[in-house]
Amino acid sequence: MKAQGFAHKYEDNVDTDVIIPARHLITADPKELAAHCMEDIDKDFAGKVLKDDIIVAGKNFGCGSSREHAPISIKACGVSCVIAGSFARIFYRNSLNIGLPILECDEASRDIKDGDQISVDFDSGLICNRTTGKTYASQPFPEFIQNIIKKGGLLQSIAGDI
Repeated sequence: MKAQGFAHKYEDNVDTDVIIPARHLITADPKELAAHCMEDIDKDFAGKVLKDDIIVAGKNFGCGSSREHAPISIKACGVSCVIAGSFARIFYRNSLNIGLPILECDEASRDIKDGDQISVDFDSGLICNRTTGKTYASQPFPEFIQNIIKKGGLLQSIAGDI
């Protein structure tokens, strides 16, 4: 599996309240959530993000509440993956549960700039900044996690087993 898109760069401690503000939690519709994704930290995000773009952030991305709406809004915007120095554990789990690939790579999260063109190979864990030519190694997903992502989430991955 591979992803390629432009980077949207954020700092440390981006919490779920700015990923999808609580005032928009009156719906579970992914398209509606996507329209408000990141608006409290980047009011233009939903309008400028392109299909397959990549969020790159610092440490502790997805901290705060355990709302699963946060990764749903990111995925529904068309974001192909999130790269961060580290993730809040519940956000990490919620992301994988819905099939949103997330990679921890501190060096990439520090070096990549907003607007850089990034490619990611999930099989090898290789992140390439196509703008600068620099590459970074992250931990590749085990096969069972790749299966969850390919099928669009945990429930879809086990639907055939039921």
